[in-house]
Amino acid sequence: MENSALLKAIVDHAIDGIITISDKGIIETINPSACRLFGYPENEVIGHNISMLMPTPDREQHDEYLNHYHRTAKKNIIGKGREVTGLTKYGAAFPFRLAISEVQFSGRKIYTGFIHDLSREKRAEEQLREYALHLEEQVEERTRLLTETVLALENAKEKVSRSLEKEVELGQLKSRFVSMASHEFRTPLSAIQLSSILIEKYSGECISPNIERHTAKIKHLVTHLTGILNDFLSLERLEAGEFKPVFSNFDLVKFSEEVTEDMQLMAKQNQQIIYRHTGTSAFVHLDPSLLKNAIINLISNAIKYSGEDTFIEFNTEVTPSLVTITIKDDGIGIPIDDQRHLFEAFFRAHNTGNIAGTGLGLNIVRRYVELIGGQVRFSSEVNQGTSFTLSFPTRHE
Repeated sequence: MENSALLKAIVDHAIDGIITISDKGIIETINPSACRLFGYPENEVIGHNISMLMPTPDREQHDEYLNHYHRTAKKNIIGKGREVTGLTKYGAAFPFRLAISEVQFSGRKIYTGFIHDLSREKRAEEQLREYALHLEEQVEERTRLLTETVLALENAKEKVSRSLEKEVELGQLKSRFVSMASHEFRTPLSAIQLSSILIEKYSGECISPNIERHTAKIKHLVTHLTGILNDFLSLERLEAGEFKPVFSNFDLVKFSEEVTEDMQLMAKQNQQIIYRHTGTSAFVHLDPSLLKNAIINLISNAIKYSGEDTFIEFNTEVTPSLVTITIKDDGIGIPIDDQRHLFEAFFRAHNTGNIAGTGLGLNIVRRYVELIGGQVRFSSEVNQGTSFTLSFPTRHE
């Protein structure tokens, strides 16, 4: 009795469903797990054919299945189950694995079916298949997008290559034009300048005021055009990396006095360039050619953007660690909104009006100074003037 009670408890509490049937297929016992799986209470199942728990077409073919089992099955085949489909009371089909064991009891055959619900596994498999399919679709889509991107990149690369080729061609054309213009224009400009000087000379002391005024205008315009050509040629050579600084020792004071004397000839009426030097030494180790071009450009701007009867300060200072050069004017100044663009090529401040210029000068100055290893700083206020400071570390050879 105790063993029977234990066996019943095991069957009643088994996770899998357990059903016993006669050799005619009539249900004799069903445990609670099987009742939950099929949705029937025990009393609605016992005494009925097992086919009631099968969907079509298995239900109609059950007797044939049972006869086939009698002919071919062996005893104790538990564990060699197969996957079948069950039908709940509410008409829902669900998959399960069925293992059958044949038992001889009280002189007759009893068949025990062990039912392991596969619904959760099947849902997981379906979800996995759906995920795999979705993943495949994503891979296909990503592959398609990647292919399109690669093709687009190849097309873009081809366009960029063509653009670069055209840019190189244009660059070479520009270089040839600038070089040609710089040389071809210089000769007639020099001839025009010389002719205006000769006109004044041949006119002698009796030169007409009108002739003097027009020859002065010719010389001024020639100087202006020459300056434009020099700016474009300098920019082209800078872009091509042709400028290489050549450092040498020279007397900064003598150098600056000569520049001051030359630039004073270009000054407006009653404009005065005041040069002053401070420091215990006058000798520096810099590139005099690049430095001269930078200073001339800054003084030219000071002359251009300052009025008559004004002073332009030109100061140099040499200390054991620093060479400082400052050019200060009392001109129109630079608007605060324009100051951040001041060193960009072809940029001109909005308050320059009709004052001629290319917008290249300060860009060239900064690049000259940087080639020598220096820095450019400035301060400016509208209608109060502008101050540019070039600073270089003191070098010794």
